[in-house]
Amino acid sequence: MKIAFVGLGAMGQPMARWLLSEGFDVSVTDANADLAESFGKNWAATAEQASAGADILITMLPNGKIVRDVLLGAGNAANALAPDAVVVDMSSSDAAGTVLLGAELSAKGIRLVDAPVSGGVVLAGQGKLALMVGGSDDSAFEKVEPVLEALSGKLLRVGKLGAGHAAKAINNAVAACNFAIMSEGLELGRRFGLDGSVLLEVVNGSTGRSGVSEGLFPSQVLGEKYALGFALALMTKDVGLADALRSDLGLELPMLEQTLARYRAALDALGNGADFTEFHKFVQQSSGD
Repeated sequence: MKIAFVGLGAMGQPMARWLLSEGFDVSVTDANADLAESFGKNWAATAEQASAGADILITMLPNGKIVRDVLLGAGNAANALAPDAVVVDMSSSDAAGTVLLGAELSAKGIRLVDAPVSGGVVLAGQGKLALMVGGSDDSAFEKVEPVLEALSGKLLRVGKLGAGHAAKAINNAVAACNFAIMSEGLELGRRFGLDGSVLLEVVNGSTGRSGVSEGLFPSQVLGEKYALGFALALMTKDVGLADALRSDLGLELPMLEQTLARYRAALDALGNGADFTEFHKFVQQSSGD
């Protein structure tokens, strides 16, 4: 079974290398041609060349618009795939766009599965990511399952096509909101004179605890490390995807909308180079005297 892998960014590169180390037949490509030498014979100059005769095409790209362009636009990858191929979009794409893309690919005899990931760069290089898989075509899932299993420590089928992207966006929006309120809580406590580590111990031993308070605040915030490796711009994008889904469904969800507004303000203040955990700095800077 031949696999094409398009998109070798911070997450895509270790994922592709892991598949190669596990013995899969993978042809890779990326806009950054400087990576060609390190991938050697597995490198292809274009997405179309990487996809030639491939049974499975994995995309790990910045957004759904780029995924569509690689497949059906200038990249022309869909036309190069083997008959009955399956595309697995592991990018953080918008759910509604995924549903539309699935219909367009279906007209070409190509099936689409969405399988966005969570877990970070280290787990990507160990095949231990959490995968949220959307798509109701069981035979398509069975075809790609060995590849997904190789990349994941936890694989969840979450529903119809687009459900994976919806679940990923919602999860990250919840995490972003948790991070924001924990940051504000720490700042509130600091202004009153509470030691941050003591307050965090209270929260993590009580009902306020979350994966964010237990994981990121001790390791990244209290020691002022701010080096999670996940960009503030990417978290803001993911919260925006959740908000776009809210808008598509005609819902009013004030917490989500306010979370997006706060993250956009933080991104404007801190810049595109900021780590997600530096949102705490923004809270300190913007909370007033």
